[in-house]
Amino acid sequence: MTYTARPSAVPQPAAGANAEPAPAAGSVPAAGPAPTADPAATAAPAPARKERDPFFDNAKFLAILLVVVGHAIAGLMHVPLAKGLYLFIYMFHMPLFIVITGYFSRNWTFAGGKARKLITNVGVPYVVFEFAYSTYDWLVGRNELEISLLKPYYLTWFLCALFLWRLSTPVWQQIRWPLAVAMGFSLLSYMSELGGTFNIHRVIGLLPFYVLGLMLKPEHFELIKKSKARVAGFAVLGAGLAAAYLAMDRMSKGWVYWRDPHSHFNVDNVTGSVMRLAMFACATVLLFAFLAIVPRRRMWFTSLGAATLYAYLLHGFVTRLLSFAGWWKLDWMATTPGVLVVIAGALVVGTLLCSPPVVRCMSWALEPKMTWAFTPLKRPGGRARAASATGSKIESTTGHEQAGYPSRFGR
Repeated sequence: MTYTARPSAVPQPAAGANAEPAPAAGSVPAAGPAPTADPAATAAPAPARKERDPFFDNAKFLAILLVVVGHAIAGLMHVPLAKGLYLFIYMFHMPLFIVITGYFSRNWTFAGGKARKLITNVGVPYVVFEFAYSTYDWLVGRNELEISLLKPYYLTWFLCALFLWRLSTPVWQQIRWPLAVAMGFSLLSYMSELGGTFNIHRVIGLLPFYVLGLMLKPEHFELIKKSKARVAGFAVLGAGLAAAYLAMDRMSKGWVYWRDPHSHFNVDNVTGSVMRLAMFACATVLLFAFLAIVPRRRMWFTSLGAATLYAYLLHGFVTRLLSFAGWWKLDWMATTPGVLVVIAGALVVGTLLCSPPVVRCMSWALEPKMTWAFTPLKRPGGRARAASATGSKIESTTGHEQAGYPSRFGR
């Protein structure tokens, strides 16, 4: 359900690419005839650095709006408009983020400071927001204070899952049938109760989407950027929305949370596995249909796609407040106009939380400067160099970075 760091002031190489400095110019004799130009001795121009692809930033921004809208209407399930839309959004919004995250994790390794960036941009925010949400729940929700890093609270499950998925990346890149193996683990995980530690059902259950992202190549995305794919995308999404309204009273919405074993739905493992396979298929079709309609060019909101994790982690305080304050129980909200007002408000909140002022105010929590916590990085020759604040800028720990600067579910 992706899921970002601020743009770097200095352009950096695109994710997965290593920009190399221009070689030094060859020595010129002090006297004598001018030598013939030698291509090997002449300074070669530095290779052009790839620009950040607006397509993925557009996709991430539009996807985070789906997340915020989905959480905003979660308390209005007694209104048909909200119930059907909620089921439709939850069928694919997190798989969408996870596939994009996997795609931008293809070059992730433990080298080059990337592991320390995983700690600062995923591990540390997980701890910070686990404490923040638990305390908020205690103060505003008036519940008993309970903080456990082993049981992710509310939205923080994604950071926990992302941390574990990213650590497993080298494994999936070295086995012969990674997607089939990941799917096997996923289906088996729902056949028994695994408990709530690390929200393990979601971690293993949604793993195939991450592995699918790892397997994708740029040419695969070029296929869905064609005009015919856009038309098909609108048609598929329309059909999916209609199907959601048909299924909303016949299907438990617990299936779309990916967190409960088959026994929770009172079905046997064969039936449950078939249901999970069907959900994998539906989610995959819907997420690619969504990507097919995403604008390819730079839009007014493109730059906001670099801060989707800010919106993801911060909007929960607003939606939890709606629940704690009882606003979802107001009579005017239980109407179609009320749902539309809530959706409009969610779109505004989601957009504002991706804005530069919010990023500047909250970067201490989502992108902490922790140079003091790490040993100096070593150059290939063995010499140490100062560790950067967040490690390598080549890859985003949330899978939301490209063209050298991170964009939190999150590339």
